[in-house]
This record gives sequence, C-alpha cells and structure tokens, in this order.
Amino acid sequence: MTPTVLYYAKCSTCQKALKWLEEKGIAYEGRPVKEENPSVDELRSWHEKSGLPLKRFFNTSGLLYKEMGLKDKLSHMSEEEQLALLATDGMLVKRPLLVSDAGVFPGFKESAWEEIIAK
Repeated sequence: MTPTVLYYAKCSTCQKALKWLEEKGIAYEGRPVKEENPSVDELRSWHEKSGLPLKRFFNTSGLLYKEMGLKDKLSHMSEEEQLALLATDGMLVKRPLLVSDAGVFPGFKESAWEEIIAK
C-alpha cells in the first residue's frame, strides 16, 4: 500500500515532510486534511494501529483547539467523544499524519516515518 499523508498546505511542517518524502523518492498519496476530514471510523482505526494516546492525534498548537478550550475538556471526554470531535474538523487533527499498512504516526519525525515506511 502506498502511504497516505494527511496534510495542510499552509503548514510548514507538512511542507517539510512532503519534501522529505520526495527527496527520498518515496511515493505517497496526499490528502488535504481540511478538505477531506477523516471519519470517526478512520480515526479509530488509525489510533488503534498507532499504539499512541488519542491526545497525540489532536493539533494542540492549532487555533481551533485553543479557541475550543480543549486542553481542559479532553480529559473529561470519552474516547468516542474525542473521536467524534476530531472528525468534525480537519484543523483539529495533528498533521502531517502518516498512514500506511505498517503503522500510523501523527506529526513529522524522520526516524518514526523511516521506520514505518521501511516496513
């Protein structure tokens, strides 16, 4: 499976990640997260596959996250409520988000992406 990268075009980290993939000659499918927000089912599957806490899938530095006061609200929400909230707006989702058969990783960390892509 070709890895999919959920990205936001104006995000400098996303631009860096996509450039890194291109420089390595790694084929990927790009998916603009704002226009093609992930569904609850996709998010649930990716969260399970990642093995990471669900909070890692939130764009905690994003304007919408801060405006909604989610820093204080997430701990009082169930996992299903958090997934439903993430599915409402792509700007809440941590990006870039690498999704492949071998793993899922929110954010860009070269070593983590290399490990997932190498599998």
